[in-house]
Amino acid sequence: MSGRALFCQPRRKCRGAALTLVFAGVLVAGAATGSFPEGGPSGQNGRSGRGNTVGAAGTAAHHEDVRRAAAEAMADGKSPMEAAERAVSRSGDRWGAVYSEGEYQEFQEALDGEYTGVGLWARRERDGRIEVTRVRTGSPAADAGIRRGDRLRSVDGGKVDGRPVTEVVSLLRGDADDAPAGTTVTLGLQRGTRAWTLTLRRARLSTDSVAARGLAGGSVVVIRVDAFTKGSGDAVRTAVREAPAAAGIVLDLRGNSGGLVTEAVGAASAFLDGGLVATYDVDGAQRALHAARGGDTDRPLVALVDGGTMSAAEMLTGALQDRGRAVVIGSRTFGKGSVQMPTALPDGSVAELTVGHYRTPSGHVVDRRGITPDLEAGAGALARAETVLAGLGDQP
Repeated sequence: MSGRALFCQPRRKCRGAALTLVFAGVLVAGAATGSFPEGGPSGQNGRSGRGNTVGAAGTAAHHEDVRRAAAEAMADGKSPMEAAERAVSRSGDRWGAVYSEGEYQEFQEALDGEYTGVGLWARRERDGRIEVTRVRTGSPAADAGIRRGDRLRSVDGGKVDGRPVTEVVSLLRGDADDAPAGTTVTLGLQRGTRAWTLTLRRARLSTDSVAARGLAGGSVVVIRVDAFTKGSGDAVRTAVREAPAAAGIVLDLRGNSGGLVTEAVGAASAFLDGGLVATYDVDGAQRALHAARGGDTDRPLVALVDGGTMSAAEMLTGALQDRGRAVVIGSRTFGKGSVQMPTALPDGSVAELTVGHYRTPSGHVVDRRGITPDLEAGAGALARAETVLAGLGDQP
């Protein structure tokens, strides 16, 4: 098993659907995963949330309980995964989850920046409708003419109205069947009064989780990070280096579902000259994450956040806010501040179990609380960010 530690959502009901959250940038209940650098959690378990906790003294025992339950079920000819899921549920580990070997492999591939799908991002509207929010250039969806704003009505004949976005994206990807590239999926779509059906072939796609664009004649550069997949830290640093010398930066973390913690620390290093990014505990032992030296500490910076800003993205936001590096604009973030580690089960499946929590540099607890922005803003958050950057740029 790899040494990855995870910042994750509860996924027992929709394991496969949750695999999409890291790279799809969609949010219903919230999710994120992450990886610590060398010396991080060793796989022992810590506290979970909501009152039902796995105490630090019992973390190793909790991992062993889950492994034993899976092994006994396997010996009895029963499902090891189902037994492990029951054990995780009994433990009160709110964020724990169990994946099949194939699901977990796909999860790791997503973190590495690749996935199998059709290239759609989606969200559920208040009336339950599923709307396409983004189409990846060069994807099967783009080649078929699907556009942002189109309504997704069905997947393989099943209606999707009212269903969680995680489930819908999972259907598009074929997670339940571990569908490979080349398999087909049929979509029912609507644009205005026009309704039609398309059959697409899934493809291997890259996440393209970081994108930069200029605004206001080049005086502002928006760096949007959808998730912290492999290479995203370097991509953020490159975008900052390539921005015009006098340009302010908007770091758009809205809807960022988290990702690899090392990549979030890398992104922090673009704006900090070393120093603390976050602390975290494992079985009561405190550890720290630090930015690399040499970041751009002079350029005006605004971070945009919302209720879909989660986990590793919250960690980055908290570091920039606590250290006075960025003005944070938007709405309160999700509040996912616990840490998970994977443990291998006898049949090759994987249990993600909570090992601890993290805090911002000033000691702020993120779990269940989130991060409060410096300035509240809704739909006009980007415009407000431009105004704030103009003011910051005028300061001596």
